[in-house]
Amino acid sequence: MIALLFPGQGSQTAGMGADLAAQLPAVRELFDEADAVLGRPLSRLCWDGPDDALKPTEIAQPALYTVGYAAWLASRDRLGQPALLAGHSLGEYTALAVAGVFDFATGLRLVRRRGELMRDAAAATAGAMAAILKLSDEQVGALCEAADGVVVPANLNSPGQVVVSGEEAAVEAVIVAAKAAGGRGVRLPVSGPFHSPLMAPAAAALAAELAQVEFHDATVPVVQNVTATATTAAATLRANLAWQVTGSVRWTATVAALQAAGVTQAVELGPGNVLAGLVGRSAPGLAVRSVGDCAGVAALDEFLRGAR
Repeated sequence: MIALLFPGQGSQTAGMGADLAAQLPAVRELFDEADAVLGRPLSRLCWDGPDDALKPTEIAQPALYTVGYAAWLASRDRLGQPALLAGHSLGEYTALAVAGVFDFATGLRLVRRRGELMRDAAAATAGAMAAILKLSDEQVGALCEAADGVVVPANLNSPGQVVVSGEEAAVEAVIVAAKAAGGRGVRLPVSGPFHSPLMAPAAAALAAELAQVEFHDATVPVVQNVTATATTAAATLRANLAWQVTGSVRWTATVAALQAAGVTQAVELGPGNVLAGLVGRSAPGLAVRSVGDCAGVAALDEFLRGAR
């Protein structure tokens, strides 16, 4: 049983998708479509960079969505029908497009708007995020509850790695408390307190945008971030996308759900290998491979044979 995984913001890098587009006409056509939908040369930003040009939230999200979908297009004949899909934050939109919940262009418009709304909400508040290492999810949750101000566990990524998000002073207080508890805290270079209550204006506006879009039931169950449970129901998928903006990305629980369902192989589709690393820490027995370029696509056959 195969699960397909799609990365989120932070995995972007200059050059992503370039060789896929150069060698595969279907991928080149996909980038042409993305450029036309967005009215800007997203393809050139992905292929040529520089990296700083890909950092803004409103650019990174459409870029990662497109490259993840491109990697799936390049790999789908080798992969066959997956058992489950999942994506980390923004990557959930890629998973939903692959599952036929909406078409590529519709998803691209949604993630562009999501990025704009998150950017605007972040600019309106003094927020921050930090990775807390070497402490359990429960310990980090308790530190957040004890801090003055708004701070919450935002990304429960793997055992011993939780990202917290909220007001800057409260995040700093959690970093200090984590060190006293035997852990370590590292501020992240992000533009806002994503996946926290401070993003409520973005969540409300996105919910209104989502209400205007036709959602179909998924052809493959998607394990959603905020519930860590699989569903194909269009109404549930829509509601949880709005909740995701302020809710936690429960990635450790998502990986556990994949294993509980019988998944034995996972393929990360998109740039980098962040999710493969998180899966390796959460589920060392689960075979995982990252595919973001033509070499990765070519290596899939051997990987799938070996895992079987």
